[in-house]
Amino acid sequence: MTTFAIEAHGLTKSFGSTHALAGIDLEVPEGRVLGVLGPNGAGKTTAVRILATLLRPDSGTARVAGHDVLTEPAAARRAIGLTGQYASVDEDLTGVENLVMIGRLLHLSARDARARAAELLEQFELTDAGRRLAKTYSGGMRRRLDLAASLVGHPSVVYLDEPTTGLDPAKRDDVWSMVRQLVAGGTTVLLTTQYLEEADALAHEITVIDHGRVIAHDTPLGLKSQLGGQTLVVRPTDIADLPTVTRLLAEVGTREPEHPSEDQVAVPVAGDDALVRTVARLAEEGVAVTELSLRLPSLDEVFYALTGRAESDPALESEGATA
Repeated sequence: MTTFAIEAHGLTKSFGSTHALAGIDLEVPEGRVLGVLGPNGAGKTTAVRILATLLRPDSGTARVAGHDVLTEPAAARRAIGLTGQYASVDEDLTGVENLVMIGRLLHLSARDARARAAELLEQFELTDAGRRLAKTYSGGMRRRLDLAASLVGHPSVVYLDEPTTGLDPAKRDDVWSMVRQLVAGGTTVLLTTQYLEEADALAHEITVIDHGRVIAHDTPLGLKSQLGGQTLVVRPTDIADLPTVTRLLAEVGTREPEHPSEDQVAVPVAGDDALVRTVARLAEEGVAVTELSLRLPSLDEVFYALTGRAESDPALESEGATA
């Protein structure tokens, strides 16, 4: 029998005439990562705030680590770690002081708080910077300190609300590695993100929310398979061979080939045999290639198909502040 670390059923929340949540259900098994995707204003942050006991729903129920967030909020909070979209550390304290302060707020003794701070600084490779003021940290270091702060109390459930916002790709990879370490240790993670490749890399399952409702739920592979079909992509070594490649792909594709870039040709295909046929035809024509791949739709393509817009929709930016 599956044990769920997070359960939510029928959650609704309105802010005036804006319906941030219109009855969503979420279930996250213990030790797994659920990615929650949606355009700005879809309701992702509102759902996290309810599950973190920071906001009361208008209706519905939610349990975290077996505790009802409405009737047992204190017990639920003891099980939760939360990292928001922006680093919440105190810039006028050192890394050590930030973590010790949080430990003391969680009723650790001074000795235990210092020990836990030292442990986390080492885990997140911040030991050397621990005595420096947080205001001197780079963006990636602040994000790592923020994530460390959410773990001071040994939470069994961690909410990561767009944890890599503003980080460069290398620092994003660092955070991904830390998340994988948490899950390997048995922690359950609910991840909201603007980066679809982040959900693809980390999440065991993905829930897509739009206009306050769940519109899709599956594994990353399952969501891609729902869109149907595969895409064959070819990049010739010599750009002069593009017309030949386009003609050959037209023979195996289910519709006319497209050019996603000036040196690349792509076409939807019905099966894996299209790859074999294309390799043979390219050899017959003497066309050398630097890229030849057969792939499922990306999460970006799935997201657009489900919502009709890209992940970051400027039309919804104003709602994002509350939802």
